[in-house]
Amino acid sequence: MPRISASSNAAQRERTQRAILTAFGELLYTQGLTDLTMTQVAKTAGVGRTAVYNYFADMGELLVAYALDETERFVADLEQDLTETDNPIDQLGIYVRAQLEDMSRRHLPPGEAMKTVLAPEDFAKLGAHVGKLQGVLVGILERAMSEGYLPRANPTQLTQLVHGSLASTADRSHGAESERAHRERTDATVLFIQRGLGAQFDQDLRPVQLPLARPALSVVS
Repeated sequence: MPRISASSNAAQRERTQRAILTAFGELLYTQGLTDLTMTQVAKTAGVGRTAVYNYFADMGELLVAYALDETERFVADLEQDLTETDNPIDQLGIYVRAQLEDMSRRHLPPGEAMKTVLAPEDFAKLGAHVGKLQGVLVGILERAMSEGYLPRANPTQLTQLVHGSLASTADRSHGAESERAHRERTDATVLFIQRGLGAQFDQDLRPVQLPLARPALSVVS
C-alpha cells in the first residue's frame, strides 16, 4: 500500500474543506439558512457528518468561513475586471454590476438578519467580509472625486449608501424573467447609482469630468 505523504494529506484536507463550503453554498442558495443542518451539508458534500465538525465547530463558524471565502474570490475576480478600464466611473459600473450578479447567485442573509443567527463573536468576524468590499469601492470613489468625475463627498458614507441600495434592489429570483429583462434591469441600476452619486455622461453615455466650479465674484475697488 503506497505511503500517504504530508502534501497528500494537506491536499485531501483542502479538497474536503472545499467540498463542504461548496455544498453549504448550494444549500444556502436552494433552501436558505433557516433549518439548514450540518447533516445536510455533509450529505451534499459526500462526507461524513463527523468530518464536517472536524473543520467547523458549528453552523455559525461554517457560515462565516463561507462568507469570507466567497469574498476572497469575489474581490480577486473584481480587481481583475477593474483593470479593463482606467476610468473610475466605468470602474464604479463594473463594481455595481459584479455586486448585483453576485447577490443574485448567493443567498447570504443581510447584515441585520445575520445578527439573529450568529453568536456575537462570529458576527464580528464578518467585519472583514464587509470591510474588503468597502475598501475597493472607497478607492474607486476617491479616484473619481480626485479626477473630477464626482463631486466631493465623504466616500465612506457614499459606500454605505451604495451597498444599502444594492442590498435592497438585488434581484435574487430573476430566473422567472428573460435574460434580456435581467440585463436591462442591471443596466438601469448601474446607471441610476452612477448618476445618483453625481456622475455625468456625454450623449454616448461615456463619463465626462464635471465642469469646474466658477470662482466667486469679487468686487474690485
